[in-house]
Amino acid sequence: MTHVWDPDRYLVYADERGRPFVELLARVGAAAPRRVVDLGCGPGNLTRLLAERWPEAEVRGLDSSAAMVEQARSVPGVRFDVADLRSWRPDEPVDVLVSNATLQWVPGHLDLLPRLVEHVAPGGWLAFQVPGNFEEPSHVIRRALAAEEPFAAHTAGVAAPDAFGPETYLALLAGLGCTVDAWETTYLHVLHGEDPVFTWVSGTGARPTIQALPDGLRERFVAEFKARLRAAYPPARHGTVLPFRRVFVVAQVPA
Repeated sequence: MTHVWDPDRYLVYADERGRPFVELLARVGAAAPRRVVDLGCGPGNLTRLLAERWPEAEVRGLDSSAAMVEQARSVPGVRFDVADLRSWRPDEPVDVLVSNATLQWVPGHLDLLPRLVEHVAPGGWLAFQVPGNFEEPSHVIRRALAAEEPFAAHTAGVAAPDAFGPETYLALLAGLGCTVDAWETTYLHVLHGEDPVFTWVSGTGARPTIQALPDGLRERFVAEFKARLRAAYPPARHGTVLPFRRVFVVAQVPA
């Protein structure tokens, strides 16, 4: 079963999800780019920041989810299209190529990076951010529960995110001649409400797993998943803390 993204669910924690994009963008040194592309633009709320920073540029947002692109098209000043970044090729090289929290969904994306660099104009910029929290309880619990019966028969082979540490990306891109700035940050998101960690992960990393389950079994999975997440992330008086490590890479292509 192919999972379908829900823009509204994704935007529940829009501010928290948006902060890494802002911090990634701050390290891109492009002064006056002509063409800017956001690969994996989602609902477009962050692509809007690209148009605001470079108002003279042609800004495009691309996403493989038709539902995300449909919502994104309400953002002014940006052209949005449905496209798969694995096969996407621009008509001409772009000056800034951004991908935020997307490459972790592309198996073998290290092999894709050289081609993305080729799509960037000489002296241009490639910038991306991926989660680096796949050994945190939110992911470990999901994987373990999905591997149990009666869920395993439905969740085997389901899409799951994965990525590498900053040193891996730095070595690869530096080997291609790029000047690379790579780092990691662990955010401590303070969440509120009932089962807030489930609300977070059900809009992103856990969504394909949940959608792969049939009616009836899905509800059983969700109930047990929530219970295990509550035990792993107990609420405090100030809220429920979700540690979230992210990996950032900004590479300038040789002029």
